[in-house]
Amino acid sequence: MRDHTDLQSMNERSLAQQTAVRRATFSPSEVKTLRPFSIWEMSQFMFDIPADTLRKKLADDPSLPQGEVEEDGRQRWFTLDELNELRRRLRFRGKDLMPERPDGRAIRVAVSNFKGGVGKTVVAQHLAHAAALDGYRVLVIDFDPQATLTHSMGLTEVKEWNTVWGVMCRDLCREADRIMDSYDDPDDCPYPASDELPQDVQSIGAQRAQDFIQKTCWPTIDLIPSCANAAFVEFASAQYRSLHKAWSFFGCVSRYLDELPQDQYDLIIFDCPPAIGYQSLNAAFAADILYVPSGPGYWEYDSTTSYLGQLGDAMEEISTGFAGLAEDASITLPKQFFDVRLLMTRFEAGNPLHGAMMEAFRNVFGADVCQNPIEMTRAVEQSGRFQKSVYEQDYREMTRETWKRARQSFDRAYGEFKDTVLTAWAQNATKVEDE
Repeated sequence: MRDHTDLQSMNERSLAQQTAVRRATFSPSEVKTLRPFSIWEMSQFMFDIPADTLRKKLADDPSLPQGEVEEDGRQRWFTLDELNELRRRLRFRGKDLMPERPDGRAIRVAVSNFKGGVGKTVVAQHLAHAAALDGYRVLVIDFDPQATLTHSMGLTEVKEWNTVWGVMCRDLCREADRIMDSYDDPDDCPYPASDELPQDVQSIGAQRAQDFIQKTCWPTIDLIPSCANAAFVEFASAQYRSLHKAWSFFGCVSRYLDELPQDQYDLIIFDCPPAIGYQSLNAAFAADILYVPSGPGYWEYDSTTSYLGQLGDAMEEISTGFAGLAEDASITLPKQFFDVRLLMTRFEAGNPLHGAMMEAFRNVFGADVCQNPIEMTRAVEQSGRFQKSVYEQDYREMTRETWKRARQSFDRAYGEFKDTVLTAWAQNATKVEDE
């Protein structure tokens, strides 16, 4: 017979192995670093200008970042900070190289599906990295207690109060006091104030909004991390709901993000857990766009169908059952997305079954299916093994064509994603104007 001690022992053995892998993958100090980028890569994939033109501009203006030259003098390599300075200062054919950034707050995208293994984390990671290389400032929020995205960003020591659970605790304290203050006589309020909540909740409630945000090895990507201990957030949230029945538990993350300065980030990406619970509902109610990855098999299709139905039912139930709480908390119901997109992952163009499933998805979901799937390549497989996205992998460690094919697959998917985001930005501007 086996009990919880067996599970704990298995966990300890796996954690030891994870530590060894991270030491071998990142560095002896377990600090992940971001590789530099070559002129060839920058000119072809980021700036879309001829490499010779870029070299000439660098030669004509010594005040520009010059990168680090290889010993043989054949290639220059630039950090992301240097790359971004070049993006800000260079002009090509009279135009700057900065990405389009409409006015208004950051656009929020939830990458979600409750089928495990469909590539939610891979998609969230690669979209964040692609956006950062495109010149955007990105905040990634890891809602998943498996914390795979957090680990891939190089963070390994995370306390549960620095995760989304901490954001929810803080929100409960703030909402408890707001609701108490809405009564002329506090004694008439049937709900507890923040100082009547559990001590651990009170201590987290005192944190500032910026306290939850962690830096990563990407200078323009920040992270609100997750950890295994955050798995109990579902149980804790149910407990908090019973303590404070007027708490609009589904609006915590949305309220939190509304506190951040509008110009702090351009894009906010959520990596959601493979479940519909308190965390994934918070992600849905905070998101402007819902991105649903799915593998090219029938079971993934079946699970995606169930996910869309169950999430829709949960959102409808909240819209009808919690309308009063939402109105008091200035939350607009029913929740609306600017767009919902389905993205095929692990796709093999030469596989007839994958082609048939793509056709089936398009027959059912029409234009909501992304035109550009994420292709399964050797570089994509290695991204999971080495905890590095295709953008982080050094093309010198494999054949350039293998890396280039994977990069182009993600770039095509990102280009379609960017169009969706820019459309949402315009819609959000119109919505704010109307309000």
